[in-house]
Order: sequence, then structure tokens, then C-alpha cells
Amino acid sequence: MTVVAATAWRGGVGDGLRYGALGLPLAFVALPLYVVLPNHYASAYGVPLATLGALLLGARLLDAVADPLIGSAVDRWFQRAIGRVIAFAVLAAVLLAIGFRGLFFPPMTGGTALLWWCGALLALTYLSYSVLSVLHQAWGARLGGAEDQRARIVSWREGLALVGVLVASVLPSLAGLGVSTAVFAVTLAVGVALLARAPRPALAPAAAPRRWQAVLAQPLHTPAFRRLLAIYLVNGIASAVPATLVLFFIRDRLQAPTWEPVFLASYFAAGALSMPLWVRAVARIGLARAWLAGMALAVAAFVWAAALGAGDTLAFVAVCVASGVALGADLALPGALLAGVIQRAGHGGRLEGAYFGWWNFATKLNLALAAGIALPLLAAFGYAPGSRDAEALTALTLAYCLLPCVLKLIAAALLWARWIRHPEETSP
Repeated sequence: MTVVAATAWRGGVGDGLRYGALGLPLAFVALPLYVVLPNHYASAYGVPLATLGALLLGARLLDAVADPLIGSAVDRWFQRAIGRVIAFAVLAAVLLAIGFRGLFFPPMTGGTALLWWCGALLALTYLSYSVLSVLHQAWGARLGGAEDQRARIVSWREGLALVGVLVASVLPSLAGLGVSTAVFAVTLAVGVALLARAPRPALAPAAAPRRWQAVLAQPLHTPAFRRLLAIYLVNGIASAVPATLVLFFIRDRLQAPTWEPVFLASYFAAGALSMPLWVRAVARIGLARAWLAGMALAVAAFVWAAALGAGDTLAFVAVCVASGVALGADLALPGALLAGVIQRAGHGGRLEGAYFGWWNFATKLNLALAAGIALPLLAAFGYAPGSRDAEALTALTLAYCLLPCVLKLIAAALLWARWIRHPEETSP
């Protein structure tokens, strides 16, 4: 097998910024898509929650199904030349910028045409976003290294991603969606340009041609990956539900819409600043136990949030900080665990794209279920944006606070029972 020489990861700030910079615009676009867009279409265009939930569910499921195929394609690009990888990154970035702008500035204001426009642009935006995300994740995983190095690589990507989310959480309210989409386009161009100069993984063409179906299914034949994916799925749903409902909770339960930038900024700033702490925790107790500690912190934060009501703004800031620190663990540690699974399975330098394709499929499935199930269920229980009815607000609180706690506890139990207590099962 011929291997194209890699540019080694030296671990400095320069390497971290060059590799991780693309995470900033990718996260910048993720927050408006997953949090702002549902509220925007419901409030500005009067799209019913049930209709909006169905539309988001369909678009996200389409995107999720495509992720494993995208991962297989990314592996083929890495087998040939780094220039091919960068060329596809540029193309995906252009399409992503166009789709993102069009979603928030449709040429119509209602009716069936608006729904068709939203659906088509969601598909374009999600698919181009997925290409860049899988490519970026596979690039980092191919750099390899021990647990601490893998945690640092992922932390650079996810730490800068949280900076992007932090900017996205305040920029639309301060400068408007027009400025926000322009800033996104610029940061996206910078991120792709820096990635082209980042440490480069080895390019190792496959030893023999294989049917794409076999390559696509290979990760699912790895027992350790199946165990990790199950934990990641349950934990991801627990995180996706409050992400979908947070603006409704702030505006209707807390009745504090003017505090939105403060709440979101404190949450994502805490997540970004916690990254070095989680890397240190990994060095002391390992990746899995550190992730378990993050889950426990998230449960404690959301149990507290369930007791809050109108005017409890400072208390909710504290909730945002605590859950933001827990977010840092969710972002930095599972991906590093996955990189280790790939290495131990003997698939390093060959199948990272396929693994991260399925990984992102799970992420999109979580988000699809959160939007497609939580929103219609809230509508069925009588909740609508602007509700002040006690029963409707109780339903919102249960969905936003307590449901994620139950799911987090299930994920923690799986992590303890299937990963930490039986480390021999985590090896392929």
C-alpha cells in the first residue's frame, strides 16, 4: 500500500487554529438552523408548529440518510489527493453560503411556495454542511495519536465551533440576519483557506477495490462502534430536545426575551472555556469517565431549571453556565473516543469518513426526532408560542427540563455498563 506522507500534528496554537478554524463557521450556521429557524418561520411567517416540525423532520431525515454515503465518498477523496479534498470543500462551502442566505430571506412570505422553498433550501444547506462536517471530522481523526492528542485535536475543532455558536447566539439580535449571513460567508471562506494549510493526514489508498456497499457497512460490523453509537444516540437526543425548545422556554416560561443573548452567550462561552478543563480531566481519568462526569453535570443543571419560573433570570444564567460546561464534554470527548475505536479496529487512514458519516447520521437523527416529535407533541398538549396557560407551560417545562434528564441518565447508565465497566468490550 502506498502512503502519501502526512504533515505531523505538532500541537501548537498554529496547528490548532489552522485545523480547527472551519469549526467556527460550521457551528455558526448550525445554531440558526437548529434553534433560530423554527422560531423565525413560526413567528415571522406564521407557519404552524406541527407543519414546521414535519418539514424539519423530513429535511433532516433526508440529510441524515445521506451522511453515510457522504462519508464513503470522503474516504475515496482522501485516497487520491489532498487537492481533491480541498476542491470539494470549496464547492460545498459555496453551496452552503448560498443555501443559508436563501433560507432566511425567501422571495415569498407565505403559502405553499414558502414551504417548498424552505424544504429545497434546507436540503441544499444540510447536504453541503454535511460534506464539510464529515470531511473536517475525518481529517482530524486521520491525524491519529494517543487519547490526550485526540482530545486536543477534537477540542480545537469543537472549541472554535463554540466560539462560532457564541457569535451566532448574539449577532442576529444585535446586527440582524443580513449581517449574520454575510459574516458567516466570510468566516467560512477563511476556514476553508486555513484548512488547506493545516497538518495533513497520510493518504493511504485502499489495498484492493471494494464494493461501496461493503465499505459503507464496515463501521456497523465493528462491535465497539455499535456500543459507542448507541450511547451517543441516547445522549444526543437528550441534548437536541432542549436545543430545539430553548427559545420557547426563555420567552414563555421565563418571560425574559431580552435576556436571550445573555443566556445563549453564557452557555456557549462556558462550553468553549471548559474545553481545556475536559482535556485535563481526560489525562487524569480517561475519556469515558470524563464524559460520564459531563452527563452528571448536565442532569444537575436541568433538574434545577425545572424549578424556575418567570423572572428567574440570574438563576437561569447559572443553569446556562453549568449546562454549557457539560456541553464541552459532549462536544470534545465522544469524537475522541470514536477516533480511538477507528484506530483499534485497524481502519485508521482508510475508513474515517465512513465512521463519521454514520456518526453524523446519528446526530441528524437526534435533531430530526427533537424537532419532529417535540414540537408536534407540545402543540397537541396545547402549547403555542406566546402561551401563558399553566398547563401549556407545564408541558413546555417537562419537555425542556425533565425529558432530557431521563435520557441523560439512560445514556450514563449505558456508558457505565457497556463501556467503563467492561473495557474489553470497547475493543473491536
